[in-house]
Amino acid sequence: MNLVTLPPVFSDHSPILCDVTLPCPVPVCEAPATRFRALDAETISKFVDCMSVRLETFNPDPSNVDHYSQHFDVLCNQVLDVVAPLKLCKSRPRREPWLSDVTRACRRACRSSERKWKKDGLQVSRELFRASLVAYQDAVRAARMAYFADIIETNSNNPKILFKTLNSVLVYQEPSTMSPTAAGNSEDFHRFFVHKVSDIRAAISGNSVDPVPVHPLPPTLSSLHTVSYSELSKLVARQKPSGSPLDVLPPRLWKAAFPCLGPSLGQIISGSLSTSVVPAALKATVIRPTLKKPGADVSVIENYRPISTLPFTSKLLEKVVYQQLVSHLADSDLFEVFPSGFRSGHSTESALLRVLNDIYLSLDQGTSVVLLLLDLTAAFDTVDHAILLDRLERWVGIKGSALDWFRSYLHNRTFSAKLGDVFSSWEGLRWGVPQGSILGPLLFAIYLLPLGSVFCKHGLSFHLYADDCQLYSLCQEKGHSIQSFVSCLNEVKSWLMSNYLHLNEGKTELIVFHPNSRNMDRYVDLGPLSPYSKPVVTSLGVKIDAGLKFDAHINSVIRSSFFHLRRLANIKHMLSRAHLERVLHAFVISRLDYCNSLYAGLCQSSLCRLQVVQNSTARFLTGTRKRDHISPVLASLNWLPVCYRSQFKILVFVYNFIQGGAPPYLATLLNRHSSSRALRSSDQGLLVVPRSRCRTRGDRAFSVLAPSLWNQLPPSVRLSPSLSDFKSCLKTHLLSLAFPECV
Repeated sequence: MNLVTLPPVFSDHSPILCDVTLPCPVPVCEAPATRFRALDAETISKFVDCMSVRLETFNPDPSNVDHYSQHFDVLCNQVLDVVAPLKLCKSRPRREPWLSDVTRACRRACRSSERKWKKDGLQVSRELFRASLVAYQDAVRAARMAYFADIIETNSNNPKILFKTLNSVLVYQEPSTMSPTAAGNSEDFHRFFVHKVSDIRAAISGNSVDPVPVHPLPPTLSSLHTVSYSELSKLVARQKPSGSPLDVLPPRLWKAAFPCLGPSLGQIISGSLSTSVVPAALKATVIRPTLKKPGADVSVIENYRPISTLPFTSKLLEKVVYQQLVSHLADSDLFEVFPSGFRSGHSTESALLRVLNDIYLSLDQGTSVVLLLLDLTAAFDTVDHAILLDRLERWVGIKGSALDWFRSYLHNRTFSAKLGDVFSSWEGLRWGVPQGSILGPLLFAIYLLPLGSVFCKHGLSFHLYADDCQLYSLCQEKGHSIQSFVSCLNEVKSWLMSNYLHLNEGKTELIVFHPNSRNMDRYVDLGPLSPYSKPVVTSLGVKIDAGLKFDAHINSVIRSSFFHLRRLANIKHMLSRAHLERVLHAFVISRLDYCNSLYAGLCQSSLCRLQVVQNSTARFLTGTRKRDHISPVLASLNWLPVCYRSQFKILVFVYNFIQGGAPPYLATLLNRHSSSRALRSSDQGLLVVPRSRCRTRGDRAFSVLAPSLWNQLPPSVRLSPSLSDFKSCLKTHLLSLAFPECV
């Protein structure tokens, strides 16, 4: 063995070189092959030209929409095979995606100069090697920044893709989908899903007989209107380029070639609506298992949720029907007042604002409140089709050909589970509405319409969000046994069983709020509901404690925020400041902003803990030292402090109320100020501030806090003509209040 000691190069340590002969067996492994189509601008242009020629002689019977759809798919597949045939490609080891011809050339030059310096040992060769090394490092750094800049600019409005892409280059990667080796193969998940739903339905006794609706018979929707070419083009432009592995054409090709494919696509959608037949190809669902919660064990099949992926054409058809169904429900006033899931202008935050508003006002009057959170097991998957069609007819007023379309939509649906590139066997979907579809959530909300009458029958307040239910009531007497809760819960269980739904006992939680939380157990006798009682419950992603201090939720937000800050430190040097700020908003600031309107009125110590997170994020972005004053930094970034961000969110809700866009259950809490005589303040857009004794927490109620904050705004802000102008003026006003010395 020959040892060679070289002089120090970049430090005071001398490198030692040696030649060692070691066996180096070459691993023999067959790389998995994948099939793909090369789609570029030239290929798309060829596809459009060829498809235009073929469509001139394409003339199947348009009255048979299933037959027309099948022949159109065959034609698209034939043309695509001609212009972009499937190619077989063996997967290669993953390389840095930012490496390009420029960086590879710099790397070759660096290695060449290194070999030359090692060979002759001259000082000039050493300097050339150092210069080429610095040039290579600068080229790689510039390529990395350009790579991430392109990702962030392209996906700035798509947090899901932005998260997925950045997670792939961060040190810690959290799996979100099941891998074929983690929890078995596709057949295992297929069998688990089928048996799970079958077992739930077998364990409960369903009854398709539904009580008579308590409201008058609704207006009738007897037919679905066809869609024009211009309306369809707008839908395609707004539709996300996502589809199913069964798509005959990639979604982005559908969008790019729509001027050519639009008439045929419109013929399929209009034919389906006019004949009340959904083509079989549009009812085939591919299920991709997705983890229910971050950090769950990826090797356990029970931790996955079946998310359906539907063909691009199917999503367009569902979108057309969805718009007409929502318009019918809104015009006929058939929506329940308190459900918030999957409705425009409604959110988890608005739902929690209403529930906590009622709780705060009750505590303000010295009355304890019991909150019961109900959860359903596999709710979307156990929906009975016969009962759903009965709901559509008797509760919503869907008749005639429109009801026949929904019957065709639900009948003979099929699904297959897909893990990696492997499909399971196909199975008929006899129950449920597909999760991940456009119509599924709305149909599930219609399925639960009679449940509201059960709650009202027992005099309990409630709020629904998808399959999550918040049920709450006052306890006015000492030693109250909450018998109404017990009887209501029993009737709810009976109603769920008769409708093939199952209450998840393990996720049912109960919490008691009382003005004197120290002696809470003396005032409320939970009785048979005691097993559900918990000191902290989770409602719509927010942890709520009995003292309404949100300490557990704040701890969770702080923990997750600093976790992501540590992760982003690994790629900070690869991002420009503008792009780093955008990523920080997606990963950290968004966590501070989720339901931050609930923070209004919290004690200063709790808000200071959240402010530390924002301060650390600002220092992380700007490189400010720990002991430097943070207010000038936040003012230069135009970042509102945490307490003002919560006020900003509340005031946006109020502005939506002024413009008529707030959820009805929040709009009823606010009243416009009116005067019996002409005053200068009569046209200032003021609100009535209700009187409150404020014995405990009534000043934190939305109905009390929102009017007070609104009336304090300058008239120029309150009377802004549009929402964007209002947000801009409001932010400027709050910045002047938060940083009077900096703004």
